[in-house]
Amino acid sequence: MSYTGPERRKDRGKVYMGQERRKKTHLEYSGPERRKHPRIIRRFIVSYRILQEEDNVDISQTKNLSLGGMLLTTNRQFNPGTLLALQIRLPFDADPILLTAKVVESHQVTKGLIYDTRIQFLTVDEKHRKAISETVDYYSKKG
Repeated sequence: MSYTGPERRKDRGKVYMGQERRKKTHLEYSGPERRKHPRIIRRFIVSYRILQEEDNVDISQTKNLSLGGMLLTTNRQFNPGTLLALQIRLPFDADPILLTAKVVESHQVTKGLIYDTRIQFLTVDEKHRKAISETVDYYSKKG
């Protein structure tokens, strides 16, 4: 019997432009490509909170990342347009990256427990934009 855990997944670290692997339960988008930036499927640690809630921080991980946003696993559903404060750690920046982002969509994966939340970055300074770009480029080439 061979191990088929995350290390063996064929899509790990691949770059997708609108064609990322999805479960059949998701609605498939068949229109023109709307993404502006390449996206990598990679897990990075993220802390997040609603922008106005200073003391309600949760920790999770990304499912994918691009220069424009990410797919994040959350423990609650967010309404589209909700503003989040994010702190993400990436390998090309020793300091955590602080971002403001907007929820695009939050889809239930496990009833009342796990949600896939699509997030669009709103404010990214040049230093952190470079760190995200270097991370995406590195893992894109690594395959």
